[in-house]
Amino acid sequence: MQREFSGRVALITGASQGIGAALAEAFAAAGAAVVIMARRADRLAEVADRIVAAGGAARAVVGDVTRDDSARDAVAAAREEFGRLDVAVNNAADGPPPRLLAELTPADFERSIGVDLTGTFLGMRHQIPAMIDSGGGAIVNLASVAALGGISHFTAYVAAKSGIIGMSRTAALDYAPQGVRVNVVAPGPILTEHLRAAGPTAQQAAAAAVPIGRVGTTDDIAAAVLWLCSDAASYVTGVTLPVDGGQSAGTRLERPYTPGEAL
Repeated sequence: MQREFSGRVALITGASQGIGAALAEAFAAAGAAVVIMARRADRLAEVADRIVAAGGAARAVVGDVTRDDSARDAVAAAREEFGRLDVAVNNAADGPPPRLLAELTPADFERSIGVDLTGTFLGMRHQIPAMIDSGGGAIVNLASVAALGGISHFTAYVAAKSGIIGMSRTAALDYAPQGVRVNVVAPGPILTEHLRAAGPTAQQAAAAAVPIGRVGTTDDIAAAVLWLCSDAASYVTGVTLPVDGGQSAGTRLERPYTPGEAL
């Protein structure tokens, strides 16, 4: 995908670290001018500086995805700085620590819904008209493998990420005639700052739950997102692509059960 995105402009939210930062650097390496958005100004500036030092073009916009004015300003920055918007990746995510549903407060629930689901809605609300003005574009929204089958103790997170999938499918149907494609990537466990901070035991447990036998990397996610936004995927819209090492494929038995065998 060498320089495939030359002449295109990509907007990535939640880009100050982890998957978002990797996405920003991957799009820039592929030739795109990038607009990166997050709340942490210092970390966002570091990502932008790395991109520029590598010969890319980047504009950092400090903002909160739960605010409509921040979503609007990020798109406006893309158009003012680079003249158009071709790609958007809505990646920002947040949520409460694991709790049973009855132990969640309304504030806990709204925290996940606000950042993950409402933030994605607000982003697309401004991104889609800008893409139509540019002649079309591609949006990828980040969900989670947890939204494909559920995961205990993460009610709010699963609800928000499931909502992203449904909303993205609907937007794909509504805006396909105008040349805007909308897809979802559903990551499995990825080695980001959060999983690193959890320590080796947590990392080993996460890897053990993956049929491929390892946790994913941010580069794994970036490769999938760039493909979905590329011309190679021009006939792909409305899909949810799990990037999870086979975790969502089903139940993996250590050995098959033989009929008549005592359990």
